[in-house]
Amino acid sequence: MILVKRVYERFLVTDGRRVLVDRLWPRGIRRNTPNVDIWLKNVAPSDELRKWYMHDPKKWLKFKKRYLEELRDNRAIEQLIRIAEATDPVTLVFAAKEEHRNNATILRTYLEKRLERERKLAVKERLKMLKAGKLQLK
Repeated sequence: MILVKRVYERFLVTDGRRVLVDRLWPRGIRRNTPNVDIWLKNVAPSDELRKWYMHDPKKWLKFKKRYLEELRDNRAIEQLIRIAEATDPVTLVFAAKEEHRNNATILRTYLEKRLERERKLAVKERLKMLKAGKLQLK
């Protein structure tokens, strides 16, 4: 399960691993806070895109499209995918005041789709190996 939460919200044990997905460290948050387990700033939107968007609701759809394009070419996303595979739940934390139109919500949807696609591929591969006799059920 992938959750999304503001970094300023109270840390809960049920949050699982908390991953900060902003390019800049949030104001007023200490570096050793329990609210952040790992900071993956390289999965955040580029500085250029972040500055262009400035949380303007009129730019939301274009921002979303451009950020998804950046994610497709982003090698750092693989680390986040591995964390999401290994940890349940994982919480993507962000600093923006806007709780619904931000990079973390886009990232959650992107991750959920990628993880589902990878699960389906893994099942297909296992079935293929079973048919070829390279894998046996116990």
